[in-house]
Amino acid sequence: MIIDTHVHIGGEAVGFHMNEDMVLEAMDKYGIDFSVVSNSDAGEVDHQQKLLPKELQVSQEDALRRAIRFARKHPKRIGVAPWIKPLTQGITKELEDLISDNKDIICALKVHPYHSHIQPTDERVLPYIELAEKYDLPVISHTGHDEDDSPVHLYEAAKLFPKVSFVMVHMGLGTDNREALELLGKADNLYGDTTWVPMGTTIEAVERYGSKRIFFGSDMPIDGVDTYGHNPRGERSLYQDYFHELPKRISREAYEDIMYKNALRVFHLKDRID
Repeated sequence: MIIDTHVHIGGEAVGFHMNEDMVLEAMDKYGIDFSVVSNSDAGEVDHQQKLLPKELQVSQEDALRRAIRFARKHPKRIGVAPWIKPLTQGITKELEDLISDNKDIICALKVHPYHSHIQPTDERVLPYIELAEKYDLPVISHTGHDEDDSPVHLYEAAKLFPKVSFVMVHMGLGTDNREALELLGKADNLYGDTTWVPMGTTIEAVERYGSKRIFFGSDMPIDGVDTYGHNPRGERSLYQDYFHELPKRISREAYEDIMYKNALRVFHLKDRID
């Protein structure tokens, strides 16, 4: 079994092309059993950290509704991680009602410090984390090499909310992953994922902390339907290492933890997947 905890739809306003059909096609082609999907339509700033024009902004509620519709059509294959908008919106009753009414298919809360231009410990984000704690949802957050998305800020949030599980998506995108690896040892409720993370980093994390702290994630279909196989230039994807090489390098138990068992436990999916 493979559970991908980091999958997207939407995002055209910030230059992405990702949709529901692409997700399902990729899952079928590469043998992915379940995907946790967030809707990138809720991005607030572009790649230059400039606020998107009002006409390109999609409310967090409308973005969530699209993801919910997708999951409702495929409840055994798709789960939802609402993408929040702390910079331009904040928590609304409508958002909480959507989460409460669809808790059976919502399995995490998505924070994107880069595309919201805001740190996870900002006072505008903390109410969302309180909401995640209320509904027993893990918080999955982009981490990178810029000031807002540095892994250390997610570590600080994890210390503030010890009952919430936090996932350092990318483990510091564009870095050597050293900071994220060190932080994994400092908070029991802090996890990493494999999105654009070299296999060697994941093996080191397993050697240092065991196999219970890493989830398989991919950003699929950011490079198209074949994100798992190759990029648009035809260059081999590092996810091929996770599918074919990693099982030779770690124990079967550790491999199963990373590829699906950890997600079953932390994302509360045991009753969702046959």
